[in-house]
Amino acid sequence: MTTHRIWPWSLVLSAALACTSAGQVRQPAFDSAKAWDHVRAQVGIGPRVAGTPANTAARQHILKTLAAAGIKAVEQPFTASTPQGPVAMVNVIATLPGSRPEKIVLGSHFDTKLFRNARFVGANDGASSTAALLELGRVLAARPQRPFTTELVFFDGEEAFVEWSATDSTYGSRHYVSAARTAGTLKGIRAFLLLDMIGDRSLALRRDTNSTPWLTDIVWNTARRLGHQAHFLAEATTIEDDHIPFVQAGVPSLDLIDLEYEAWHTPNDTIEQISARSLQVVGDVVLAALPEIEQRLLKN
Repeated sequence: MTTHRIWPWSLVLSAALACTSAGQVRQPAFDSAKAWDHVRAQVGIGPRVAGTPANTAARQHILKTLAAAGIKAVEQPFTASTPQGPVAMVNVIATLPGSRPEKIVLGSHFDTKLFRNARFVGANDGASSTAALLELGRVLAARPQRPFTTELVFFDGEEAFVEWSATDSTYGSRHYVSAARTAGTLKGIRAFLLLDMIGDRSLALRRDTNSTPWLTDIVWNTARRLGHQAHFLAEATTIEDDHIPFVQAGVPSLDLIDLEYEAWHTPNDTIEQISARSLQVVGDVVLAALPEIEQRLLKN
């Protein structure tokens, strides 16, 4: 597999983005090889169902990676009421302080769906998005200036234990929003960008009708400007995901997800389905879109 994890074009792109003219500070670029390694590490743990030791191991990988990048992170433990009974879950919240206390939140879930009769390792769902978020954190931590505080949230318990519903799903994101509302910090969340299933080889992201139109426009326009319109399609779809609690709370939100992924919720969602190129595309687009998102928020 190691012969396929780095695409030549991504090496060239990363080098080009990292190079600057004489006298300027060299800035890090999104590295799909590092992101791919994080996918491999999570898949190597195996199924990472909320409330299991493997889920804890995945969380420890997230915390270790954030610490290595110099990013402060805290755990947000809670007990979720599920059809299987109470389940102990833990979100991970990492903070990159900015000039203002208001936040732009980037999120991904790190748990995998429970299958009792199959081994589901969730390489795309949600190792790929978790890996991309970890690599985005490394790059954003090196940005010299951030007008807004950036928060990286790794949600536990996105997956349903029995069947997807408003009460059997998105446990981590619902708890995060509820806790922010209780703490009086919800209004400080100015925008939320969710990554979920963004690493498959045939990446095709569609515009989610539950997402905030202006956020969608910025990201899709950025993708077109970077030449990635083949992966950011004009077609619309309607998605229920970890962004819904934010949408319901009035936070401008966007979900990046390829729900047409053929191996979705099957044992075939393995590392062989993951493309470093797809990880690079999404990482580059999100990084390039953030300054425009920040400028839009500064005007409001």
